[in-house]
Amino acid sequence: MARGESLHYHRARSRKPDRTLSNPEAVGTVATALAHAGRLMAGNPAAAAAQAAEILKVVPGHPDALLVLGAARLALGDATGALGILEPLAATYPKVPAVQYQFGAALAEAGRGDEAIAALRRTVKLNGQHAQAWRTLGDLLTATGDSEGADAAYARHIKASVNDPVLMEAATALCDGKLAIAERALRAFLKENPTDVAAIRMLAEVASRLGRYEDAEKLLSRALELAPGFDAARANYATVLMRQNRTTEALREIEALLDRDPRNSGYRAQRAAALARIGEYQQTIEDYEAVLKAYPTQPKAWMSYGHALKTVGRTEDGIAAYRRSLALLPSLGESWWSIANLKTFRFTNDDIAAMRRQLARSDISDDDRLHLDFALGKALEDAGDYAQSFAHYEKANALRRKAMGYAADETTGHVARAMAFFTRDFFAAHDGQGSEAPDPIFILGLTRSGSTLLEQILSSHSAVEGTMELPDITALAKRIGGRRKKSDVSTYPEILETLAPDDLRALGEEYLERTAVQRKLGRPFFIDKMPNNWLHTGFIQLILPNAKIIDARRHPMACCFSNFKQHFARGQGFTYNLHDLGRYYYDYARLMAHFDSVLPGRVHRVIYEEMVADPEAEVRRLLDYCGLPFEASCLRFYENERAVRTASSEQVRRPIYKEGVEQWRNYEPWLGELKATLGAALENYPGVPADWPDC
Repeated sequence: MARGESLHYHRARSRKPDRTLSNPEAVGTVATALAHAGRLMAGNPAAAAAQAAEILKVVPGHPDALLVLGAARLALGDATGALGILEPLAATYPKVPAVQYQFGAALAEAGRGDEAIAALRRTVKLNGQHAQAWRTLGDLLTATGDSEGADAAYARHIKASVNDPVLMEAATALCDGKLAIAERALRAFLKENPTDVAAIRMLAEVASRLGRYEDAEKLLSRALELAPGFDAARANYATVLMRQNRTTEALREIEALLDRDPRNSGYRAQRAAALARIGEYQQTIEDYEAVLKAYPTQPKAWMSYGHALKTVGRTEDGIAAYRRSLALLPSLGESWWSIANLKTFRFTNDDIAAMRRQLARSDISDDDRLHLDFALGKALEDAGDYAQSFAHYEKANALRRKAMGYAADETTGHVARAMAFFTRDFFAAHDGQGSEAPDPIFILGLTRSGSTLLEQILSSHSAVEGTMELPDITALAKRIGGRRKKSDVSTYPEILETLAPDDLRALGEEYLERTAVQRKLGRPFFIDKMPNNWLHTGFIQLILPNAKIIDARRHPMACCFSNFKQHFARGQGFTYNLHDLGRYYYDYARLMAHFDSVLPGRVHRVIYEEMVADPEAEVRRLLDYCGLPFEASCLRFYENERAVRTASSEQVRRPIYKEGVEQWRNYEPWLGELKATLGAALENYPGVPADWPDC
């Protein structure tokens, strides 16, 4: 029974019959027995159940004893038996937090997740300081995909868990989003109380919200060192590891949590998201199916399920899952966009009308609005209404850009520094260093450049395994540069000059170790298709000199506008403004031209339009570069049933089509700024100018 609450006060207020013994001595005996049962609950729920049963023999129907018995049965894993007791008790005492909490916990254990959430919401409405109810509610909301609601519940859990006035003040600031105030209070408190795990966890939460994940990780690691059974801190630790793309480590923590609480739907949802990142999609789907069995009316859970189904090629099932989420929540913009993002799907007139109705509302979030605008832009493009389509794309991008904070000057500055640093002499001085492994095949360039098509072609070869867009090169470069947050000045790439040959070899080996979890088929080569790795071409050459590097390139106008039409789940902040897109493409082409000069022949370039025009010739060139014999299966790439996570997932399951090459021309009247910004990169495509002017 949570928080030691008694029903006697509530019985008196509601004038229900007082089921105690008639004489004072007996009343005292019952109270003593109940107190003893409550103490037994923590370590011996079976004994607590036996004690409660003895009380009920003497006083049949005693509500406090029923509450102890229900809680004990739940603790013993008998959710059905617990519900048999707690469900009628909750109906009789709808305003007692202890009863509503135990009822909610039993519902969750029994797989009745939606009802459990309702019961827990009643609990915290009745008692806003019920720490465990807030924690359990956070777990259940995590399972449904409501990350915002879960974060708020976890913050309230932290606030309700502390009694010290300083920590209560810090927790209030945390709940209110006043992170600087919370941080000052917590740091001062921890100077005097360095082993207070609640304060350490709270400071880690502040660091995580500020994007300082390494700080959060260290704090949570310390909390778990002090209190290994602190499950709330362990769950936070797993989340922080995920945010640093350390998925394998995060999975270990999640599995440890599930070992102790195997039916926790929040942990199951966390595991599903982690497994998807390492390509274990069948287990991901099974986890989401288990979550949906408990939460059949949660739209975001259906949406996440749709994502997993789409990735493995179960397109119709994925669409059905997205449709189910929209039936539950018509304003869920991400589900509308997820259907549009299949690229091969065509919306009906009824769909278009439904999206317009949602956009006409004044009470939807910016996130839903921008997703709806992207989806409606795609629907109207397919319908041939290019003016209205562009208007919706423009609105969507403006909203997204406002939230992203992309700085084009940073990219231009990095390119200038890389061109100055990575010279012929520098590479000559480091010749023969790094890891000798030839395993990785990097496909880089801009997003929406045909890179998924190249990945699908190569992964159809018997010697090559496709994985996904791996974040590991970027993570290593960030670590080396010492940049922990945006305001920090990175020492990358210049710091590479200070690394010894053993350091470079170790970095190459670390990359291989980090990516090993993605390799399932035992093939000698694997693909890393992170497009942004073009920024790290020189770094790749240093640590993995025998890796293959393929530059996927598409006509600047086609590529940039295709990006403008695309909403990305994370990153790619340059894509939400035509001027930023033009500058980014220009910087990319400029840096790759530099590497053509200082590392002649090192990078193999595939021009998308040439691949479309003559697939076999280009595929043979590609395989020759990779040192692989020609296999006809590479021309039948669309028969490959591997999971594909990118926006082109459905397109690469079909033969090459030429229709998309010139689609951008339908929007040419609105693309003048893009043309002007691209400048020499457009004028010389597919070649490069000998002299690149400053952008």
